[in-house]
Amino acid sequence: MFTSKLSILVRLFLISLLCNSCQDYRKLTHIDKLPQTLKEISGIEYSSNSDVIWMINDSGNKNWIYVYNPNTKSIQRHIEITNSKNRDWEDLARGPNDQLYIGDFGNNLNTRKNLVIYSINNISDISTDKTSAIETSFYFEDQVKFPPKKKNLNYDVEAFIYLNTNFYLFTKNKSKPFNGISKVYKIPAKEGLHKAVLIGRYKTCNNASECAITSAAINYNTGTIALLSSTHVWLLRAYKNEDFFNGTIKKIKLGFSSQKESICFKNDSVLYITDERNKFKGGNLYQLEIEQ
Repeated sequence: MFTSKLSILVRLFLISLLCNSCQDYRKLTHIDKLPQTLKEISGIEYSSNSDVIWMINDSGNKNWIYVYNPNTKSIQRHIEITNSKNRDWEDLARGPNDQLYIGDFGNNLNTRKNLVIYSINNISDISTDKTSAIETSFYFEDQVKFPPKKKNLNYDVEAFIYLNTNFYLFTKNKSKPFNGISKVYKIPAKEGLHKAVLIGRYKTCNNASECAITSAAINYNTGTIALLSSTHVWLLRAYKNEDFFNGTIKKIKLGFSSQKESICFKNDSVLYITDERNKFKGGNLYQLEIEQ
């Protein structure tokens, strides 16, 4: 009986490998099947200075930043953030001078009051396996109930960027019925407790499985902002000041659905994207070529 079950598991594993190699990723190019350690990857950022990708896992995992080398396709090392806890790390953001920011603001039930962003300066210069971070705590200016009514479940965050000494957060809408609106909040990138000020809204679509925002990234060379969902990427360009949705918006359909939760720029014309591992699916690093 045991031998029979083992044989079935081996066959399923081999099938999964074959399926992974022949799967049609449509507009995405498959780069690597990520190590099992990164099965719940929730945030990535690329360092052009050292040609590595920083990666994090989400809630319940270690409070580590993983240093992944896309050339060797392996984890080089990890850095523990000693004064933090991974309550629900949901995205990474990078500053123009190799600052790294960890968004511990996953809020599935819309009940959290301990929302925080961790800031690490000169991440590429850290040679040890441990470091501390500066903490920016915040609260939403318009949330008065924890949780709010079902129609107002729009305080979960899985996407943010750093720009001009501020953090900008894009909410993952969980309202019922789903109305597709992602709210944008602004927080000063400073130590201490701050109010997250609502500065904008954008309706992605009416389909919760396709248009809930799960990650964000900005290219400092071009100003382009990329937003990610399980099936799409939105490119925001030619906006004025911090009104990110008043310029041009290009919507790219990726062609297949998976639990995509991380996006970053490799350069002006290439995006890195990852998805979480779910049984025999996901856990991959992809790249997407975009027009400048």
